[in-house]
Amino acid sequence: MTQLAESMRAAAVPPFHAMAMSRRASEREAHGHRVLHLEVGQPLTPAPQSAIRAGVEAMTHGPLGYTNAPGLVSLRRRIVQHYHEWYDVAIELDRVMIVAGASAGFSLAFLACFDPGQRVGILEPGYPCYRNALLALGVVPVPIPVGPETRWAPTEELLDEAQLDGLALDGLIVASPSNPTGTVLGVQTLQILSTYCSEHSIQLISDEIYHGITYDGPAPTMLAGNRDAVVINSFSKYFSMTGWRLGWIVAPDALVDTFERLQQNLYICAPHISQVVGLAAFDAQDELDAHIQHYRSNRAILLGGLAASGITNVAEADGAFYVYGNVTHLADDSMILCRRWLDELGVASTPGLDFDTARGHQWVRFSYAGSAGDISGACAQIGTWNP
Repeated sequence: MTQLAESMRAAAVPPFHAMAMSRRASEREAHGHRVLHLEVGQPLTPAPQSAIRAGVEAMTHGPLGYTNAPGLVSLRRRIVQHYHEWYDVAIELDRVMIVAGASAGFSLAFLACFDPGQRVGILEPGYPCYRNALLALGVVPVPIPVGPETRWAPTEELLDEAQLDGLALDGLIVASPSNPTGTVLGVQTLQILSTYCSEHSIQLISDEIYHGITYDGPAPTMLAGNRDAVVINSFSKYFSMTGWRLGWIVAPDALVDTFERLQQNLYICAPHISQVVGLAAFDAQDELDAHIQHYRSNRAILLGGLAASGITNVAEADGAFYVYGNVTHLADDSMILCRRWLDELGVASTPGLDFDTARGHQWVRFSYAGSAGDISGACAQIGTWNP
């Protein structure tokens, strides 16, 4: 019998530890143990009620077949309107493509923009699936370490260091608000990055999936000053539609046809029913904004609870729904620490190794997207825990 083996590129892809921890937590619950969930960045709230009703109506009257590859024109027009209303930015309809979640958007962007062997800068700490998806495609992720000294933001100096010895960057991925630190990049920082990438022929990809979830004013969009960036957004976070797998890309003019050809061949289109629900969700802003107040309250509970338990070295958490905390006073390895917390306390959290391959063993990400009860209970458990 022929022995089957995974490809070398697949073998190089590490697990997504947040999801692995979530699976361990679910297994614990299946055995009758209570788990306090701080591991996954997923809203507990459903899609807006009016949007769900629109989906039911569409399913009742069907059929819901393929849409065109770029997506429903009505939804794409609404996204164009969204950029005008939120950012006072004008974009053309043909630059907007609806995708099966931001994850599909990143896969399309990486395929459209980079060839195997090219080098793409990723911030560490940062969302692990950038790195892992690039590895799966044979593209080289180049870690760019950021920290509190730059307020977790990239600088020109850090980008210069990533291009030492003639090894130029072909791409750069930035996120604002970021996962796991919650950092929001201001207008000036976005402009500096945009100019740097333009001068060095670096393709810029901007992850804006946490837009709408900020606590000290809105996050600016890269599109305000850069037509050549690929901007990716999602209905998962602000719109509370994680399982609907719906997002969008705003593409540079030169890549519009490339994205459409890739979409046609890889995904055909985003789920039709999700597009219907997403269109209706734009009219539920009052309901969605109420979620932000819930996150704001949870953020205060988590920051206070962590401080009371001795975890005081944390990122600023300007947006999204995470706190990234240093745990070196508790353990040398946050992976072991998170497993012990789950096994001994029933507290599920995410080890920093997901987000930073060099320094992640010193950090843990805590999500406050869930219930206030889980957050306060988890902090109380951690506070009484004896390493």
